[in-house]
Amino acid sequence: MENLILTMMKSSMMKVSYARMIIQKARFDMKLLALPLLLLVLAGCENTWLPKPTGYNKIDLPNHSYDSLSGDYPYELDFAKASSVEADSFNLKEKAWINLNYKDFGAKVHLTYKKIGEDGADFQTLSNDAFKLTAKHQIKAYGIEEGVLVTPHGYTAVVAELSGEVPTQFQFFVTDSTRHFLRGALYFNTAMKNDSLAPVIEHIKIDMTHLMNSVKFVD
Repeated sequence: MENLILTMMKSSMMKVSYARMIIQKARFDMKLLALPLLLLVLAGCENTWLPKPTGYNKIDLPNHSYDSLSGDYPYELDFAKASSVEADSFNLKEKAWINLNYKDFGAKVHLTYKKIGEDGADFQTLSNDAFKLTAKHQIKAYGIEEGVLVTPHGYTAVVAELSGEVPTQFQFFVTDSTRHFLRGALYFNTAMKNDSLAPVIEHIKIDMTHLMNSVKFVD
């Protein structure tokens, strides 16, 4: 009787041990199966997590070099060699109005001239009109910074720098306040954002500063 009981107990213990082996093997197989799935999920998460860098068009900027304006104009000035002088096609009757065309950048500097005292154009009216043309961009501009300087020839120059998605980023006028009034404005004919155009804008600002300092009115 005792031998029979011992035999049954040994048989039960063997079954329990065998069951434990089966369970442990199953757990091991599940771990092996779960590992590649985990790696796959992690790889997928890594691919979607990495942000894509913002791309910008590469712009090659020329050296700053200048030519002197030639022709029958009531003013003399230096303009950038990177630009070409064109007549203002919208106001052909105004022979002293010109555009400096930066073809490679899709930009133009519009220059308009008025002789103070002609056609009722006094200094106060002309300067107020210039300020109004700048102020009309306040809706889209993040800010407008204005400054006043005296040129090497003793003229007064008023500068306005506009920031934000505006069509004109730099405006100015140069005057002797008695006879001559020259106004300039930079415009871009492109769909690119102004932050992408920032290097070009800064480059042309340097050209326009040189232009203002070179202005000499012809009496």
